[in-house]
Amino acid sequence: MYRKHSFEEKLNLVSQVKSGYSLKSLSIIHELDVKMLKEWVRKYDLYGETGLNKQPNIRASPEFKEAVSKLVMEKFIPLPHVALKYGISKSALKSWIKIVKTEGYDGLYKHEKRGRPLKAMGRPKKREPETELEKLQAENIRLRAENALLKKVKALVEEREARERMIGQKPSRN
Repeated sequence: MYRKHSFEEKLNLVSQVKSGYSLKSLSIIHELDVKMLKEWVRKYDLYGETGLNKQPNIRASPEFKEAVSKLVMEKFIPLPHVALKYGISKSALKSWIKIVKTEGYDGLYKHEKRGRPLKAMGRPKKREPETELEKLQAENIRLRAENALLKKVKALVEEREARERMIGQKPSRN
């Protein structure tokens, strides 16, 4: 199972490798992958202690993706070396190379929206009427709705008055 390792833990293991302990024995003792330990040592050799810190996530441009993919695909530089040199994850670089193999370099320039597609929920946003005709039509709709509401209220009042007359009560003036 994969777990995150602290900066101090990485530095301690790298210093043990530098002092002569073998990668294999340290990986067995600390239950680590030898490749991961090797990568930490490479990062330490290349960048010093700062190479062991977590790298910030970057949003790579299509041009950068193409240039880095060409290093692996055309110049045959090993993928781990390119990933280490440019500070990108091996999995990201592998996915870019997969895209190049299936769609060509143009595939890196396709922009696909990330995340879940939006749902049209609720009522659409009201827009303000722009022309005089639209303003008049909006007012007409509003007045018709108001008229219909008043007719319903009048009918309900008349119905209540009729019921009260049948029981023998005088209608209230509320």
